[in-house]
Amino acid sequence: MLTNSSKYAIRAVLYLANNASEEKKIGSKQIADDLDMPAPFLAKTLQELTKKDIISSVKGPHGGFYLTKGNEKNSLFDIIDCVDDADKLNQCYLGQLECSDDKPCVVHHLYVPFKTQLIDKLKNKTILEMAKEFAKNNNIINTL
Repeated sequence: MLTNSSKYAIRAVLYLANNASEEKKIGSKQIADDLDMPAPFLAKTLQELTKKDIISSVKGPHGGFYLTKGNEKNSLFDIIDCVDDADKLNQCYLGQLECSDDKPCVVHHLYVPFKTQLIDKLKNKTILEMAKEFAKNNNIINTL
């Protein structure tokens, strides 16, 4: 359901939430190495997230990426919408071009309640809340 772009972006942002600060910025290469992601692809994704104010960055020798208090209030949906077209979440589960309550695919009525609930949670779960859950549950960020 989520593209690799969205998965990488969410993983990187949660990594920053748990490991970076305004005093301790982290470069894209370190994030890519720590999370085993392609560095050039991640660098481009982080730049997109910065442009949309999902994360913050500083250029230069002591620069890197981090989250401000304002960034932490963004939702997981905001991350997905930044790197992918969030409308993809509303597409037919089976990939049919025409799928609605009036012309459903074979799994439409099974999938729609799940999809609606998921989108609602993605819109209402902040980066900070998700990062705290990961820390609390001792989850490892690179297993997303």
